Amino acid sequence: MHPPIPEITADGSATLYLPDMDEHYHSVKGAVGEARHVYLETALHATTASPVRVLEIGFGTGLNAFLTALDARHSGRPVIYTALERYPLTWETAAALRYPEHIDPQQAPLFRQLHEADWNRAVTLTPGFTLRKVETDLTRYRFTDTFDVVYFDAFAPDKQPEMWDEEIFVRIAAALAPGGVLGTYCAKGEVRRRLQRAGFTVERLPGPVGGKREILRARI
Repeated sequence: MHPPIPEITADGSATLYLPDMDEHYHSVKGAVGEARHVYLETALHATTASPVRVLEIGFGTGLNAFLTALDARHSGRPVIYTALERYPLTWETAAALRYPEHIDPQQAPLFRQLHEADWNRAVTLTPGFTLRKVETDLTRYRFTDTFDVVYFDAFAPDKQPEMWDEEIFVRIAAALAPGGVLGTYCAKGEVRRRLQRAGFTVERLPGPVGGKREILRARI
């Protein structure tokens, strides 16, 4: 396999390109802009739960977790964060993206802690942010915890169709607390219909400025 290649996106922040999959980890129209809009503004900020229990499908570069940890510090609302990832990146690969330099240079140690935290156990990284990274295959994972928010950030359906199977959404719906919210960048009609059949009420919302025209927010 060819290693992932760092690329700069339209908002000046970086992403990774996977040559073997012909896929990027984030929108080329703006990695940080997309993450903030799709996951924090649309999903995390749509619940009043406190502490808020977040599930991320795909830890990836750690960008969503980093932004969420910074949001918890700013808002004072504690976050209990679980991330499922089958193919963890090395710290060297993540460090090359220089997210702290783009977002908040003083928080560079926190970004490194996110990546170097032990897998498969809960680690408190700040007084308001607890992280549990689970190295697993989502298609085989059995949920035992309850969540308030889901960041559904798998690779696109045409690249990883098994990750967008209706049964996946059924299992996620069962793991969400009443009023739970799922956010995803993918607004394809079939994804929306699968979410609806799984029990979600689904909204099409405007995408990030300069990026995708629509995204989805789904609620239980």
